[in-house]
Amino acid sequence: MNEKVSINPTINQSWRKVLEKEFQSDYFMLLKEFLIEERKKFIIYPPAGKIFASFNYTSFDDVKVVIIGQDPYHGPGQANGLCFSVGDGIPQPPSLQNIFKELHSDLGIPIPQTGNLEPWAKQGVLLLNATLTVRANQAGSHQKQGWENFTDTAIKALSEKRKGLIFLLWGKFAQAKEMLIDTSKHHVLKAPHPSPFSVHSGFYGCKHFSKTNEILRKENLSAINWDISQTD
Repeated sequence: MNEKVSINPTINQSWRKVLEKEFQSDYFMLLKEFLIEERKKFIIYPPAGKIFASFNYTSFDDVKVVIIGQDPYHGPGQANGLCFSVGDGIPQPPSLQNIFKELHSDLGIPIPQTGNLEPWAKQGVLLLNATLTVRANQAGSHQKQGWENFTDTAIKALSEKRKGLIFLLWGKFAQAKEMLIDTSKHHVLKAPHPSPFSVHSGFYGCKHFSKTNEILRKENLSAINWDISQTD
């Protein structure tokens, strides 16, 4: 019974209002059953209390920027519920290292020791993975179990109920989500994925961080302080 309690969604109230129907849906009930069974047999990341971290750090009304990832890191201690982010003291995965390199090139921001992107999330950057859980050491193992329905609904809700948001779509997977976004009222910036396989084909030099802040200023919103080095 404790397993059932552990995956009951603890989620920011602003998001709960938007996603309440999803929590009551048949697919979400099946997803919970799937996770309960998975936990009996495997280690699942991130820890239960961090599954909805992206929503809890960035309330629905505070979202200014959306970055979309695919699924959580599957190594020990890596996943902290925010896409591309790892907990303090965890070595930075290659994609995150490349993000910081582009940030340094774009804005001259020092490359931080930590890979924890919570400071971004607290400023309105929704760091959303399409799939919110994963089996240890098995990338993509929780895809097509219902999470995509849930996170697609979150993206559509942002598109419909908010305006002037900036969606950073890195790689083909994230760019496929553009169909969920009303591009007549939101800003979409696209680039290749920051992984070592594609970073040299246009992620380096995309200047998405400075471009994002330019758009925010035009929207009369405060720019994102992308520098997390002071949190080391």
